[in-house]
Amino acid sequence: MNKKSFIAIIVAILLPVTGYFLVSFYSTRAIDMPHRYFYDSVNVVEKDGKLTYDTAWHHVSNMHFTNQLGQQVSFDDLKGKIIVLDFFFTHCPTLCPKLAVAMKKLQNSFPNQDSIVQFVSISIDPQHDSVAQLRKWAEKFNVDPDSWWLLTGNRDSIYNFALHEIKASVADVGVDTAFIHTQKFFLLDKERIVRGWFDGLDTVEQAKLVSDIPLLMLEKDRNRSFGEFFKGLLKGSTTNP
Repeated sequence: MNKKSFIAIIVAILLPVTGYFLVSFYSTRAIDMPHRYFYDSVNVVEKDGKLTYDTAWHHVSNMHFTNQLGQQVSFDDLKGKIIVLDFFFTHCPTLCPKLAVAMKKLQNSFPNQDSIVQFVSISIDPQHDSVAQLRKWAEKFNVDPDSWWLLTGNRDSIYNFALHEIKASVADVGVDTAFIHTQKFFLLDKERIVRGWFDGLDTVEQAKLVSDIPLLMLEKDRNRSFGEFFKGLLKGSTTNP
């Protein structure tokens, strides 16, 4: 390897390494990332004579549904995606149509991003909201099924999911647990951890939701060590001198 090639490789390595540390430094200090709210347990670990706390954040469990196309789908099908979720029913005369319009605006804010973000509306009245009813609702609001699912399923499972997985009664303390009718939009990250809830009829909160989605898109993988990053960098440098 001649001197110029060697210098080129060193520069190719140092620039990304510098960028890595700069991004790591400023991303944790300058940007207010969406918070995590619910945890399943807190483990206390003693290390070097000091107590440290390891929080196990609550990951929303998988659920199986039927969408507006009659397809059997689940949250596991959305692995690696940001999820924006709300609850509705097609016979709702007032609140739900307004939420659907707001969700449509969100969908329009992220065109051709169905591999990154998924919008999900779950019926709280599955006895009446058949696939045919969901399809009519989808046509009414021009729903793109690739990035926005309208879902129906077992009522008990849906209510258990809303109350114990999404924590709808925590996000909206006024919600009727017998008939979950809330105007909150729930934001889940790629690990299905709840990162926030927003009033679907408040334009200021809608704007905050829109700005939080890209932050979660770009959120670095905390499980990826710098060693792994560096190995990948070296591999790329040696294959592309």
